[in-house]
Amino acid sequence: MEPASTLIYTGDLQLEATHVRSGRTIVTDAPVDNNGKGSAFSPTDLLATALGTCMITIMGMLAQRSGFSIDGTRAKVTKIMASDPRRVGEVIVELDFPKNNYSEKEKQMIRQCAKACPVAQSLHPDLKQTVIFNF
Repeated sequence: MEPASTLIYTGDLQLEATHVRSGRTIVTDAPVDNNGKGSAFSPTDLLATALGTCMITIMGMLAQRSGFSIDGTRAKVTKIMASDPRRVGEVIVELDFPKNNYSEKEKQMIRQCAKACPVAQSLHPDLKQTVIFNF
């Protein structure tokens, strides 16, 4: 099985992560509150961001299948850290949808996608997932 990514520790708490299939690269850095420079996504930022991107991706799949559009949807992802042990305690995903006059059925299907995305299903139940839908 082909790996999803390869990682290189470049020093000073930074890594370069390469997506194997596409060759695209991102850099991570430790956060300022944990000895880093905060010059790039931290690993926990990526976890929170993965939740938001997964939700919107699944919503996009639903929209394509169902004949409506969520193109232009935006999200703000907020990560709240907890301690003892240090971990992500809550991720808040605030979704702003374009004004497409969604039906109540479409809104309900979109809301269900948030709970059903693979990242949401993979996270520990103690991690609070707060999702705000702005239609």
